[in-house]
Amino acid sequence: MLGSTHGTLTTTSRTARVVACGERPRPAVHGLADAAQDVDVSGRPLQSAVPDLDRLFRPETVAVIGASDAEGRPNTGITRQLIAWSERVGARVHPVHPTRKSVFGLTCHPSIGAVPEQIDLAVLLVGDPTPLIGELSAAEVTFAVAFASGFAETGPEGAAAQARLTAAVRASGIRLLGPNTNLNAFERFRTDLDGPAIALITQSGHQGRPVFALQELGIRLSHWAPTGNEADLECADFISYFATRPEVGAIAAYVEGIKDGRAFLLAADRAARHRVPVVAVKVGRTETGARTAASHTGKLTGADEVVDAAMRQFGVIRVDGLDELQDTSALLARARPPRSTGVAVYSISGGTGAHFADLATAAGLELPTLSAGKQRELHEWIPEYLSVANPIDNGGHPVGDWRGRRIIDAILADPSVGVLVCPITGPFPPMSDRLARDLVAAAEETDKPVCVVWGSPVGTEDAYRTTLLGSSRVATFRTFSNCVTAVRAYLDHHRFAADYRSPFDDAPRTLSPSARKAQALMRPGEQLSEHAAKQLLRAYGIRVPREQLVTSAAAAVRAAAQVGYPVVMKASGPQLTHKTELGLVKIGLTSASQVRDAYRELTDIARYEGLPLDGILVCQLVGRGVEMILGITPDSLFGPTVTAGLGGVLVEALHDTAVRVPPFSEGDARAMLGELRGHSLLSGVRGAPPADVDALVETVLRVQRMALELGDTLAELEINPLLVLERGQGAVALDALAFCR
Repeated sequence: MLGSTHGTLTTTSRTARVVACGERPRPAVHGLADAAQDVDVSGRPLQSAVPDLDRLFRPETVAVIGASDAEGRPNTGITRQLIAWSERVGARVHPVHPTRKSVFGLTCHPSIGAVPEQIDLAVLLVGDPTPLIGELSAAEVTFAVAFASGFAETGPEGAAAQARLTAAVRASGIRLLGPNTNLNAFERFRTDLDGPAIALITQSGHQGRPVFALQELGIRLSHWAPTGNEADLECADFISYFATRPEVGAIAAYVEGIKDGRAFLLAADRAARHRVPVVAVKVGRTETGARTAASHTGKLTGADEVVDAAMRQFGVIRVDGLDELQDTSALLARARPPRSTGVAVYSISGGTGAHFADLATAAGLELPTLSAGKQRELHEWIPEYLSVANPIDNGGHPVGDWRGRRIIDAILADPSVGVLVCPITGPFPPMSDRLARDLVAAAEETDKPVCVVWGSPVGTEDAYRTTLLGSSRVATFRTFSNCVTAVRAYLDHHRFAADYRSPFDDAPRTLSPSARKAQALMRPGEQLSEHAAKQLLRAYGIRVPREQLVTSAAAAVRAAAQVGYPVVMKASGPQLTHKTELGLVKIGLTSASQVRDAYRELTDIARYEGLPLDGILVCQLVGRGVEMILGITPDSLFGPTVTAGLGGVLVEALHDTAVRVPPFSEGDARAMLGELRGHSLLSGVRGAPPADVDALVETVLRVQRMALELGDTLAELEINPLLVLERGQGAVALDALAFCR
């Protein structure tokens, strides 16, 4: 934990500008750029509010509260770094400390109120920043950074302290970075690099180091936002802001927990609208990782399956390792959009090419077979006995002379090739040196990405350090797997961006007539009976079997005649969840006597088990089809989610489900079904006819509408099974459960 205001910081630089005393100027208006105006049926925003963070990253005035130049004090080094950073960005620095007259030669003020001009950024080097928030507000400070730890990451007591800090910040109008953050935002960024930059967001500062180090490889970084515990400013705010910055080519994020699921999706949506790729490591795939992340930043990690689906739905590229984060972000930031999705693999060795081709194909990359004409052209320089269909094996010798560049140019000229990958497993001068030079020269003259995998474990070779890393056009990797991951992400992102239409644009703004009908059926705090749950579905136009609820054997017989034999009879009551296991379902009844007997048996079982009934359902027996499950489940981060999967007994046996976070499009609904391992059942197997997928998709979208409109009152919904009939015949909800809040 940092020291109190009596702690210290130091700096050797004495060139930071000192402000002359005078009247404090009025602050510029501080608000939100592109603030959200539209809301959905629940009153939630449909576009992210983009905070104007310019003065956080490029302030004109900085106050260092708790500044010190006393050697050996913990605040001294931080003060020194902040003064040096302020000098680099052209900011005027005002040290603040109640007992010091000067710090590193700069006039020191006893309080923030004594500073003679309005402050853009106040850096709080104090153990408890909460008492200072009121003073900062009175002084009209725009941004504050709190380094102090001991908040939500430490447990309930710390969480309570963070809640007090959050409340104070909200009341003040100040925007706060932290607490439990660090100095990463004030690092020295290289200014001699050009091209699109990576903007970095980390909740753990140390985890951003590998990405920050990309500058040493010639890759530009523009910002680093270490968000810490996110008492105010959060990851979503920085995604929204970076997505609108013209210099940002990609956003790289290390995320331990998502503070606000809705805000995160709106931010990802804004990045998708601007076609700015977001690459993220999100911890919490395992229970251990989730628990550790919570102890570090004090935020929920969320159900990983839902987080994964939400990221994929809005185009966030999730990777597992920091090495993948840096390599994928670098390629996405620098490479132009692809002209083709085909990948050509070109190597000195046939074995190398075959190995890479296996990995690429397994990852879903397309390696098109080059045309016969193109192969004849390549064989002008490559021996006939070598394969040039793709992967392309040059045998080694052609790369050592003029033929090497001709081969590369010919491959890049092929319209089926969108990306050229050249794996070089190890240095073999002069072949590898000449090959590297030719690849760099060709990359300068093409708009297609040229990727090189330099496999040498040494990494000190001139061909690698100078030739490849000296190129701003060649993407250089150290492993096959990272190259495959990055190239797939690159192609997926541009495919996604080209077709992206924000689902928030079509989200319902007003309640539908269906919602008003459904609300009348809700019973707060109760589980609905099957009959009532099906009425809820019917209100939303979801098809259910013909059925009647009866309370006598005679009524059951009359209902069966009206529904039409054969029939299904089921007990219906608010506490029934597993009717089949209790013997409370009778299928295929074909006569009045069977119906009377079934009625008596069902009511006897319910009476014996002590289960209250609202009656017995006499239902139409629907024909054969594919049994699916559809449901609405609450998520702690994202709210209501929609799940689809194989239904009936398969849902418990196979757990084959996919999830989406509303709002989502028809395309998302179809993609969700395509993620199921058993999706081929919908196409028809072993002579079965294809199922009515269009009707299934329509039902998914109607369930989504329920989630959007009833999310505050409908806690959970399960349709199982939803029987998807033969193509053109629709889908029928055979059973349903609903729980009200």
